[in-house]
Amino acid sequence: MKILIIEDDPSLREVMQKSLEKERFIVETASDFMIGLDKICLYSYDCILLDIMLPGGNGLQLLEELKKMHKQECVIIISAKDSIEDKVLGLNLGADDYLPKPFHLAELHARVKSVIRRNNHQGELHITLGNVKILPDKNQVFVGEKMLELGRKEFDILNYFITHSNHLINKDTLAEAVWGDNIDQADNYDFIYAQIKNLRKKLKEAHASVEVRAIYGFGYKVEVFEDESDTN
Repeated sequence: MKILIIEDDPSLREVMQKSLEKERFIVETASDFMIGLDKICLYSYDCILLDIMLPGGNGLQLLEELKKMHKQECVIIISAKDSIEDKVLGLNLGADDYLPKPFHLAELHARVKSVIRRNNHQGELHITLGNVKILPDKNQVFVGEKMLELGRKEFDILNYFITHSNHLINKDTLAEAVWGDNIDQADNYDFIYAQIKNLRKKLKEAHASVEVRAIYGFGYKVEVFEDESDTN
């Protein structure tokens, strides 16, 4: 899962970034209005943490721009301006939550995970596809009743695939979601192919009914197939 922090205070921005990275999020940052606008125009995120008072503009203007683009990112407004008017305006503009400064990092983590759950899988604590169940908050995967041991990027890839199981996913989108915005500067995507190869092998060995299929000329799609052994 990828987070964008738009916050002008460098010390707070760094603390938030490091704490969310410890929770295994991919974290990108912007320090002012224009950098934030460039980021939301160019890339996609699972959640945006948005300060109101920014150099060069107002965070609520960024929220308006995001909605004009019909993007689906969750937005949590984080601001020292703890007024009813700001809360109401932000929520009416489409924000998912409002967290006043100062705040505890544990509450920040909980709110981020909560809005992502609501947006990506209807508030459920787990995601299920076929006989595969993912617990995103615990970074765990089960095939049937047995836990499947995955590396961090293997887990992130599978989580992204299953969260977007109804979509064709191109390698550029997958790379940005799992490795971060600057991955578009990579010379090639051999590292993605290697991770997906390992993930496919582990799913097959665990008798998962979920398969990552390569779609020639585009990317990948997750499909569920019936295990023939279950029909005998």
